[in-house]
Amino acid sequence: MKDLGITIICTLNPATECQQAYAKASTALGLFARTISYNSPEVLLKLYKTLIRPHVEYCVSAWSPYYVKDKALLERIQHRFTRMVPGLKSLPYKERLDRLGIWTLEERSNRADLLQVFKLYKGWSSTQFGHFFTISTVTNTRGHTAKIDKLRCHLDLRRSIFSHRVIDRWNELPQNVIDSGTINTFKNGLNKLRKNRMGFFMDQPVRLAQWPHQL
Repeated sequence: MKDLGITIICTLNPATECQQAYAKASTALGLFARTISYNSPEVLLKLYKTLIRPHVEYCVSAWSPYYVKDKALLERIQHRFTRMVPGLKSLPYKERLDRLGIWTLEERSNRADLLQVFKLYKGWSSTQFGHFFTISTVTNTRGHTAKIDKLRCHLDLRRSIFSHRVIDRWNELPQNVIDSGTINTFKNGLNKLRKNRMGFFMDQPVRLAQWPHQL
Protein backbone atom coordinates (compact mmCIF):
# COMPACT_ATOMS: atom_id res chain seq x y z
CA MET A 1 0.00 0.00 0.00
CA LYS A 2 1.24 3.47 -0.83
CA ASP A 3 0.41 6.48 1.30
CA LEU A 4 1.77 9.97 0.57
CA GLY A 5 4.46 8.42 -1.61
CA ILE A 6 5.66 5.89 0.97
CA THR A 7 5.23 2.15 0.42
CA ILE A 8 3.98 0.31 3.49
CA ILE A 9 3.85 -3.49 3.67
CA CYS A 10 1.99 -5.64 6.19
CA THR A 11 5.12 -6.43 8.25
CA LEU A 12 6.07 -2.72 8.42
CA ASN A 13 9.59 -3.67 7.31
CA PRO A 14 11.05 -0.63 5.50
CA ALA A 15 13.22 -2.70 3.12
CA THR A 16 10.80 -2.25 0.21
CA GLU A 17 10.73 1.53 0.64
CA CYS A 18 14.55 1.56 0.91
CA GLN A 19 14.86 -0.33 -2.38
CA GLN A 20 12.43 2.00 -4.13
CA ALA A 21 14.12 5.11 -2.74
CA TYR A 22 17.50 3.75 -3.82
CA ALA A 23 16.19 2.98 -7.33
CA LYS A 24 14.85 6.53 -7.77
CA ALA A 25 18.03 8.13 -6.46
CA SER A 26 20.22 5.80 -8.51
CA THR A 27 18.36 6.71 -11.70
CA ALA A 28 18.68 10.41 -10.91
CA LEU A 29 22.38 9.99 -10.13
CA GLY A 30 22.98 8.17 -13.42
CA LEU A 31 21.25 10.96 -15.35
CA PHE A 32 23.23 13.47 -13.31
CA ALA A 33 26.54 11.79 -14.21
CA ARG A 34 25.72 11.65 -17.92
CA THR A 35 24.48 15.20 -18.37
CA ILE A 36 26.46 17.43 -15.98
CA SER A 37 29.77 18.46 -17.54
CA TYR A 38 30.62 21.38 -15.26
CA ASN A 39 32.46 19.63 -12.43
CA SER A 40 32.98 22.35 -9.84
CA PRO A 41 32.65 20.68 -6.39
CA GLU A 42 30.42 23.50 -5.14
CA VAL A 43 28.03 23.20 -8.09
CA LEU A 44 27.99 19.39 -7.95
CA LEU A 45 27.20 19.44 -4.24
CA LYS A 46 24.32 21.88 -4.69
CA LEU A 47 22.86 19.78 -7.48
CA TYR A 48 23.23 16.61 -5.42
CA LYS A 49 21.43 18.16 -2.46
CA THR A 50 18.66 19.44 -4.72
CA LEU A 51 18.11 16.62 -7.21
CA ILE A 52 19.34 13.36 -5.69
CA ARG A 53 19.47 13.31 -1.90
CA PRO A 54 15.75 14.16 -1.46
CA HIS A 55 14.88 10.77 -3.00
CA VAL A 56 16.42 8.94 -0.03
CA GLU A 57 15.28 11.43 2.63
CA TYR A 58 11.63 12.04 1.80
CA CYS A 59 9.64 11.42 5.03
CA VAL A 60 12.56 9.29 6.27
CA SER A 61 11.37 9.50 9.88
CA ALA A 62 8.40 7.36 8.87
CA TRP A 63 10.44 4.56 7.27
CA SER A 64 14.00 4.88 8.57
CA PRO A 65 15.81 1.54 8.01
CA TYR A 66 17.19 -0.45 10.92
CA TYR A 67 18.96 -3.30 9.15
CA VAL A 68 22.60 -2.70 8.20
CA LYS A 69 22.02 -3.89 4.63
CA ASP A 70 19.27 -1.31 4.08
CA LYS A 71 21.32 1.51 5.56
CA ALA A 72 24.30 0.53 3.44
CA LEU A 73 22.09 0.42 0.33
CA LEU A 74 21.00 4.02 0.83
CA GLU A 75 24.50 5.14 1.78
CA ARG A 76 25.73 3.76 -1.54
CA ILE A 77 24.06 6.71 -3.29
CA GLN A 78 26.14 9.26 -1.43
CA HIS A 79 29.21 7.06 -1.72
CA ARG A 80 28.85 7.04 -5.51
CA PHE A 81 28.27 10.78 -5.68
CA THR A 82 31.35 11.67 -3.61
CA ARG A 83 33.49 9.58 -5.98
CA MET A 84 32.26 11.75 -8.85
CA VAL A 85 33.71 14.92 -7.33
CA PRO A 86 37.09 15.79 -8.88
CA GLY A 87 40.04 14.95 -6.64
CA LEU A 88 38.07 12.82 -4.17
CA LYS A 89 37.68 9.47 -5.93
CA SER A 90 40.70 7.79 -4.35
CA LEU A 91 40.05 9.06 -0.81
CA PRO A 92 38.32 7.05 1.96
CA TYR A 93 34.59 7.72 2.25
CA LYS A 94 34.85 9.55 5.58
CA GLU A 95 37.50 11.90 4.24
CA ARG A 96 35.38 12.63 1.17
CA LEU A 97 32.49 13.59 3.44
CA ASP A 98 34.75 15.83 5.52
CA ARG A 99 36.09 17.56 2.42
CA LEU A 100 32.55 18.26 1.19
CA GLY A 101 31.26 19.21 4.65
CA ILE A 102 28.35 16.74 4.63
CA TRP A 103 27.07 14.05 6.98
CA THR A 104 26.38 10.40 6.28
CA LEU A 105 22.77 9.65 5.36
CA GLU A 106 22.37 7.70 8.60
CA GLU A 107 23.46 10.73 10.61
CA ARG A 108 21.04 12.94 8.70
CA SER A 109 18.22 10.46 9.31
CA ASN A 110 18.84 10.48 13.06
CA ARG A 111 19.14 14.27 12.98
CA ALA A 112 15.77 14.46 11.19
CA ASP A 113 14.25 12.40 14.01
CA LEU A 114 15.50 14.89 16.59
CA LEU A 115 14.20 17.82 14.56
CA GLN A 116 10.78 16.19 14.42
CA VAL A 117 10.72 15.61 18.20
CA PHE A 118 11.80 19.22 18.77
CA LYS A 119 8.91 20.50 16.62
CA LEU A 120 6.48 18.28 18.51
CA TYR A 121 7.89 19.38 21.88
CA LYS A 122 7.60 23.07 20.97
CA GLY A 123 4.08 22.64 19.61
CA TRP A 124 5.15 23.57 16.08
CA SER A 125 3.55 20.53 14.49
CA SER A 126 -0.06 19.67 13.72
CA THR A 127 0.48 16.42 15.68
CA GLN A 128 0.55 16.64 19.45
CA PHE A 129 3.66 15.65 21.39
CA GLY A 130 1.57 13.45 23.68
CA HIS A 131 0.50 11.23 20.80
CA PHE A 132 4.03 9.86 20.65
CA PHE A 133 5.80 10.61 23.92
CA THR A 134 5.42 11.15 27.65
CA ILE A 135 7.70 13.53 29.54
CA SER A 136 9.50 11.73 32.36
CA THR A 137 8.42 12.64 35.88
CA VAL A 138 11.72 11.43 37.38
CA THR A 139 13.69 14.46 38.54
CA ASN A 140 16.64 12.86 40.34
CA THR A 141 18.59 11.95 37.19
CA ARG A 142 21.12 13.98 35.27
CA GLY A 143 20.20 15.57 31.98
CA HIS A 144 17.77 18.11 30.60
CA THR A 145 14.24 18.89 31.78
CA ALA A 146 12.42 17.38 28.78
CA LYS A 147 13.48 13.77 29.09
CA ILE A 148 11.07 11.22 27.63
CA ASP A 149 9.94 8.02 29.29
CA LYS A 150 11.04 4.89 27.46
CA LEU A 151 8.93 1.74 27.57
CA ARG A 152 10.43 -1.73 27.32
CA CYS A 153 10.06 -3.65 24.10
CA HIS A 154 11.31 -6.97 22.76
CA LEU A 155 10.85 -6.80 18.98
CA ASP A 156 13.38 -5.16 16.63
CA LEU A 157 10.46 -3.66 14.72
CA ARG A 158 9.18 -1.88 17.82
CA ARG A 159 12.65 -0.61 18.71
CA SER A 160 13.03 0.84 15.22
CA ILE A 161 9.80 2.86 15.22
CA PHE A 162 10.25 6.63 15.44
CA SER A 163 8.52 6.98 18.82
CA HIS A 164 11.02 4.56 20.40
CA ARG A 165 14.32 4.78 18.51
CA VAL A 166 14.71 8.54 19.00
CA ILE A 167 14.28 8.57 22.79
CA ASP A 168 17.82 7.69 23.90
CA ARG A 169 19.41 10.25 21.59
CA TRP A 170 16.88 12.94 22.59
CA ASN A 171 17.47 12.27 26.29
CA GLU A 172 21.23 12.74 25.82
CA LEU A 173 20.92 16.25 24.37
CA PRO A 174 22.30 19.15 26.44
CA GLN A 175 19.85 21.52 28.13
CA ASN A 176 20.96 24.51 26.05
CA VAL A 177 20.06 22.64 22.83
CA ILE A 178 16.63 21.69 24.19
CA ASP A 179 16.04 25.33 25.14
CA SER A 180 16.59 26.55 21.56
CA GLY A 181 14.03 29.15 20.55
CA THR A 182 14.06 28.43 16.83
CA ILE A 183 14.62 25.46 14.54
CA ASN A 184 17.80 27.03 13.15
CA THR A 185 19.19 27.49 16.65
CA PHE A 186 18.38 23.85 17.41
CA LYS A 187 20.14 22.77 14.19
CA ASN A 188 23.20 24.81 15.11
CA GLY A 189 23.23 23.15 18.51
CA LEU A 190 23.15 19.73 16.86
CA ASN A 191 26.01 20.72 14.56
CA LYS A 192 28.15 21.75 17.53
CA LEU A 193 27.24 18.54 19.34
CA ARG A 194 28.41 16.49 16.36
CA LYS A 195 31.78 18.26 16.37
CA ASN A 196 32.26 17.57 20.07
CA ARG A 197 30.85 14.03 20.04
CA MET A 198 31.71 12.42 16.73
CA GLY A 199 29.53 9.37 16.34
CA PHE A 200 26.59 10.78 18.33
CA PHE A 201 24.32 10.59 15.29
CA MET A 202 25.54 7.16 14.18
CA ASP A 203 23.86 3.97 15.41
CA GLN A 204 27.14 2.08 14.99
CA PRO A 205 29.95 4.64 14.52
CA VAL A 206 32.63 2.01 13.93
CA ARG A 207 30.90 0.88 10.77
CA LEU A 208 31.70 4.10 8.88
CA ALA A 209 35.27 3.04 8.31
CA GLN A 210 34.07 -0.23 6.79
CA TRP A 211 31.50 1.19 4.36
CA PRO A 212 33.90 1.96 1.47
CA HIS A 213 34.89 -1.72 1.39
CA GLN A 214 31.27 -2.87 1.59
CA LEU A 215 30.10 -0.48 -1.13
